[in-house]
Amino acid sequence: MDLREPVIGEPSIPHLVARLTHDARDVARAEIALAKAKAGAAATRYKKAAVLFAVAGVLALAALITLLVGLVLTLATLIGPGLATAAVVGTVLLVALVLGLAGRSRLNARPGA
Repeated sequence: MDLREPVIGEPSIPHLVARLTHDARDVARAEIALAKAKAGAAATRYKKAAVLFAVAGVLALAALITLLVGLVLTLATLIGPGLATAAVVGTVLLVALVLGLAGRSRLNARPGA
């Protein structure tokens, strides 16, 4: 028996190579589809989390504003509305300045220092 001759019923090498190429394309397409599905699921999850964080931030800001208005109203009975407003606004601006300067110093700081 000559080994170079194909056995009857077995596919030829060109046929096997063609089938291998076709199967490789199918696997690649399936992997791409899987990656797209995973990315879509992750994007949906992150979008929902971002919306929840945004709502939490808005509510926290509303609570802070309410607290500051209450502070102005409370101080107004002691020192008058104008001075109470000035005191609260001045204090909040001072806190904002300190936090802003602290943030800027962190940006300018060298890593590992």
